[in-house]
Amino acid sequence: MASSQLVLIFSLLLALAFPLITAYDNVRTKSVEKTAQLVVEGMVYCQSCDNYGSWSLSGAKPIAAAKVSVICKNYMKRVSFYKAFKTDENGYLFAQLDGFKMGHSYLDHPLHSCRVKLVDSPLENCDVFTNVNYGITGARLRFLDKTLRRSNYEAVIYAAGPFAFRPAYCPPKPEY
Repeated sequence: MASSQLVLIFSLLLALAFPLITAYDNVRTKSVEKTAQLVVEGMVYCQSCDNYGSWSLSGAKPIAAAKVSVICKNYMKRVSFYKAFKTDENGYLFAQLDGFKMGHSYLDHPLHSCRVKLVDSPLENCDVFTNVNYGITGARLRFLDKTLRRSNYEAVIYAAGPFAFRPAYCPPKPEY
């Protein structure tokens, strides 16, 4: 009987102490909370006519302000994230996936659920889509084990591409 009373008292003390411990942990973690971001990086080029029909980017020039989209689907194949991004003046894409959430820790992971596609080229003389690195059908993300760390910010960086548009008209290659 005494042991059952002791167990009851111990259980009550534990039940009262647990919310206090949890509240303390919440207060402590909120003061130094870090923001974690997912980022996709890549490049967009204008493929030279010399490489028409291939995946070669030899002689390609970067395209500034090219649009690329990131599309993520959940484990039920429904779109859970979509956003279009523009490249910088060097054709470099740094896409922060603000608002991306993983519902299922493995199946909704960016490596499995996200694809990157070409959307638009600002160049009138180089605006035809190519499927270089799956720019039309959707490129999978590559994990590079690359992280950007600051005092209250951390970004896990994935890669996609490089992608390419090509000119609408390429003169025929002379045959010798």
